[in-house]
Amino acid sequence: MKRYGNLWDEITSIENIQLAFNKAKKGKGWQNTVKRVEDKKDIYLENLQDKLLNHSYYTSKYKEKVIYEPKQRIIYVLPFYPDRIAQHAVMNVVAPIWDRFFIKDSYACRKNKGQHAGSKRAMQFTRRNKYCLQCDVSKFYPSINHDVLMEIISRKIKDKNVLWLLGEIISSIGEDSNVPIGNYTSQWFGNLYLNELDQLMKHKYHVTDYIRYCDDFLMFSDSKEQLREWGNVAENFIKSWLKMKLSKKSIFPTTQGVDFLGYRHFPDGKILIRKSTAKRQKQTIKEIPWLLSHGRISKESALSKVASIKGWLMWADTYNLSIYMQLDRLEEWIKKYDGRTRFEVRISEAVE
Repeated sequence: MKRYGNLWDEITSIENIQLAFNKAKKGKGWQNTVKRVEDKKDIYLENLQDKLLNHSYYTSKYKEKVIYEPKQRIIYVLPFYPDRIAQHAVMNVVAPIWDRFFIKDSYACRKNKGQHAGSKRAMQFTRRNKYCLQCDVSKFYPSINHDVLMEIISRKIKDKNVLWLLGEIISSIGEDSNVPIGNYTSQWFGNLYLNELDQLMKHKYHVTDYIRYCDDFLMFSDSKEQLREWGNVAENFIKSWLKMKLSKKSIFPTTQGVDFLGYRHFPDGKILIRKSTAKRQKQTIKEIPWLLSHGRISKESALSKVASIKGWLMWADTYNLSIYMQLDRLEEWIKKYDGRTRFEVRISEAVE
């Protein structure tokens, strides 16, 4: 396997750091911290470049916040400067290299992949197989072992400066395991980590119909016995090499529906929205007018949220759900909202 070197000059070039700044600030230009850096951008970015070149960059202290949707998780937040810019800078160069190692049917956090493409592929597998094996890794990101992750990275990257920076980011949480949810790099670390399993199942055990999105992966076959064997292989590999465990390992007929990426897929081609997903989307719809009328989001952001929900619904059989949600009426209310309309009246019209 090829190992990549001579990446440091590209990562630390002022052009790449400028690109990293632009990516890190996307959608956050209104924040005071972003504005402060932008006002003296040349000084800040050159200072970050010096820190990287001199190995004097250290990850800042994390702020923690707890979220409860879809389940309770701790989100770790780093400052915009220097940390989020530094992470984009290294991943601008490293991510395309890592992406070449991934299998076709790994769909999380990759260009031209994502949830809808993954759902479409899962439907193909569902329609041509009698049974599905569904597995989920327990506490995935908190369980990623730092030593194992660095060994995997070192088999693909040989540039010592890059390994220093990635090692600094990985160890910044101060534990033997855990890559913080909230770091831009973590989604790539997670993909790289479970790519070890992808390669094993696809190339050693020749599982044709295999798909993974983050820590949720499926295998399909017309044989329950075959799926049981593959499931045991995957579970043992995850435990022995990746030092993780499964929270779910279930074999079932595809006729009962394959629940994956927020949709339930059926062999006859029917796709339904997962109940928990529909519940979250309904809650989002109820929150939009309140957020808009209290200045928490702009009209553009509110319309973007509605468009996102519409995009989600269009991939499934959701005619009745769409009528219930009345997204068109909500969209029209947002477009006409002038800041003076009474919130109680408009929200009842839009989403009751």
